[in-house]
Amino acid sequence: MTEDKIGRCLCGAVTITVRGKLGPVSYCHCTQCRRQTGLYYATTDAALSEVEITGRDRIGAYRASPDAERAFCRDCGSPLYWKADGEPRISLMAGLFPNSAGLKGGYHIYCADKGDFYEINDGLPQYSASSS
Repeated sequence: MTEDKIGRCLCGAVTITVRGKLGPVSYCHCTQCRRQTGLYYATTDAALSEVEITGRDRIGAYRASPDAERAFCRDCGSPLYWKADGEPRISLMAGLFPNSAGLKGGYHIYCADKGDFYEINDGLPQYSASSS
C-alpha cells in the first residue's frame, strides 16, 4: 500500500493529496514556465484518479496554450499544477510536497529554451523539447 502524499500551497488554502505513486521530477525550461516562476518548473506527475484537491474555490487557472491550463492559488499566488486537456495524468509542482515525499530528479525538458543565466549540470537526461 502506498502512503498518501500531501502537498500544500504557501498559505495552505489549497491541499493536494495523492493516493498513489508520484512520478520522477521533470524540470521544464520552456519560456512559459520560466516566465511564470522566474526559473523553471519542477513537477512530479500522478494519475488524476489518485489525486484529491481541496480548496478548489481558491484556485485560479490560466490557459497559456490552447491545450493545457496552469493553476495557481488565488490567495498566495503559488503555482499548483499543469494539466493537459484530456490526459489521465496531472503535473503537480514538486515544491508543494514535503521532503518526506521521496521525490527524485528524473529529466529536463525544453532545454533548447533554457535561460542563458544558468547551467544544467546534474547529470540527468536532457531533451531539447518534450521527453515523449
